[in-house]
Amino acid sequence: MTPSRARTIARLTIDGMTSVHAVRAIFTALAGVDGVARADVGRGMATVEHDGTVTDDALREAVAIAGYYVSAIQSDRGVLPVL
Repeated sequence: MTPSRARTIARLTIDGMTSVHAVRAIFTALAGVDGVARADVGRGMATVEHDGTVTDDALREAVAIAGYYVSAIQSDRGVLPVL
């Protein structure tokens, strides 16, 4: 049997992203948050996989430090297999 661990997927809607620079800045900011395992960032959105300890406020703060605003967050908790 494959061991598993709880993971949370957060989908962020981010206002003001209009450039590749914005995507890079937000990716870097989110990657620096303790507990974040993966971040996929595109214009106007980000999908973040984390260990469940990361708060919405921590994600919002990281994006704000990069100079952008999170207008919505949708989180889904689940159990993913450990690879």
